[in-house]
Amino acid sequence: MTVPAILAPVFVQVFLTFGLLIVLGRRRFAEIGAGRVRIGQIALGERNWPPKVQAAANAFSNQFEIPILFFALVPLALVTRKADLLFVVLAWIFVASRAAHATVYVTSNHVPTRFRLYMAGVAVLGIMWLIFAIRILLTPLAV
Repeated sequence: MTVPAILAPVFVQVFLTFGLLIVLGRRRFAEIGAGRVRIGQIALGERNWPPKVQAAANAFSNQFEIPILFFALVPLALVTRKADLLFVVLAWIFVASRAAHATVYVTSNHVPTRFRLYMAGVAVLGIMWLIFAIRILLTPLAV
């Protein structure tokens, strides 16, 4: 696989994170601008935000949880030359699950759907790590 093909899902995951930051910022500024939230209410804790703002904050924060394992795996797979077509397909499925999860979080926030999407991403990422580990442990590294 080419480096751009391997890194494309990473770029999309990064842009998803920045997109959620923009959504979060817009929602926060809208609440403050409308006078529904005062700075003193949120100065020491974000939990005082209205639910739609908190949902966006949680969706943004989630991008620094399980995706960290994705961000760790991709360079390892690149360096060891273990990123093939299967790896890239699974990476795209993982990123799609993260995008769907975030979309549900900032729109309907339907918890059962959100949970299924979260678990789908976790399962795909777990499979990616398992395949990578097997390939590393069972085949010699090219020097």
